[in-house]
Amino acid sequence: MATRFSQSLARTEEKMAAAGASDLAIRSMRHYFLKAADGATGYMPESTIEPLENVTMLGETRSTIDDQSDALDQTVILKLNGGLGTSMGMNHAKSLLTVRDGMSFLDIIVQQVRFARQTYGARLPLIFMNSFRTQADTLENVPSDIAVADLPLDFIQGMQPKLAADTLEPVEWPAHPELEWYPPGHGDIYTVLQERDIIRQLLDHGYRYMSTSNADNLGAFPSPELAGWFAASGAPFAMEVATRTKADNKGGHLARRVSDGRIVLREVAQTPLDDMDAFTDETKHRFFNTNNLWFNLEALDQLLKAGDGIAGLPLIVNHKTVDPADPTSPPVIQLETAMGAIIEQFDGAQAILVPRTRFLPVKNTQDLFLVRSNAFEFGVDGVPRGVMDPMPSIHLDPTYFRNIADFEERVIAIPNVRELESLTVAGDVRINTDSQLRGVVTLTT
Repeated sequence: MATRFSQSLARTEEKMAAAGASDLAIRSMRHYFLKAADGATGYMPESTIEPLENVTMLGETRSTIDDQSDALDQTVILKLNGGLGTSMGMNHAKSLLTVRDGMSFLDIIVQQVRFARQTYGARLPLIFMNSFRTQADTLENVPSDIAVADLPLDFIQGMQPKLAADTLEPVEWPAHPELEWYPPGHGDIYTVLQERDIIRQLLDHGYRYMSTSNADNLGAFPSPELAGWFAASGAPFAMEVATRTKADNKGGHLARRVSDGRIVLREVAQTPLDDMDAFTDETKHRFFNTNNLWFNLEALDQLLKAGDGIAGLPLIVNHKTVDPADPTSPPVIQLETAMGAIIEQFDGAQAILVPRTRFLPVKNTQDLFLVRSNAFEFGVDGVPRGVMDPMPSIHLDPTYFRNIADFEERVIAIPNVRELESLTVAGDVRINTDSQLRGVVTLTT
């Protein structure tokens, strides 16, 4: 490491220690700091990878109901629940947003887990990875009977200091000190699982597998078919992938590394500008990461112990400003990692091609409009099922519909969209009808 960054590292460690960070969290930060100080960019050039050609399809797998039930009984469901829904103007846990019929993401997740428990006789613990901003809201709304034995209901992902882009000094922002910190990506899950000894606790209770997914992806319900396949596969790790379309060209895709043949995950932030055309070519790199991941807990425990608690994920150097809402504020870097990038660490890691219905994130109010519409039906299992193919495209004027408060004020009722191809809303429009929309519709003031 260049000596000019030695003091920057020391001050970053001091700041984390003063904030109560664990020794493992500080060591993990140091691991990635040293890479950045040595000039690592985290880039994965196109010349170093080749497209992943073939993956197993879920429909090709076979397992008995008994095998599926047994595998599900040994599975833990973990939901990534650190988001505040800031892209929709929210300031509380996004999982508390009402999705359908008065039910929130959290309510639907609980419904899905309860249904799987009752139907398959599985214990199926539910655990949340919260942030310090979402923990209180979430735990206040989780039903008391959802906990299993003495297993934790949640844990909090870590925080790291933002670093000045030129000096790597921990940045200071007295006007809003909370903006001096950031969550270091979903890859931080491994640090927290290890420091809290949660993996060993799960193993001691007889659990062998862990299924993780984003809390806003309602398609990632507890799947006995996937649990049965993963248990039978003997794989240490598996990633659910879906076939890319043009709408997925910013999401991370899988590839095979030329140097050793391992499957790797490449994110847009790891792609050199000259390779961006290849990154976004859905016909070349055909499989994207749904962030629905499966772990053999024993294999994960061994991997982390071998790395002294550090997963050794590829670095992502994210360039930001200290105040994300103010582009004139000082430039900073955030040292992040992607959770799914751990695929390259496991011998025998697999990818499995799942139906697109397993990937149904609600990232904005346009997604929310569609999920609330009759384009979807929700079963007693809490699983949303699309009844249209293709789905209609929804375009809402961001000036008036981006924030959830503005959306709720203007969308009083959702129209019947069963014969809709596309809806474009331009201007300050109120939608207060369940009438049928057909074909291509534009609403404007």
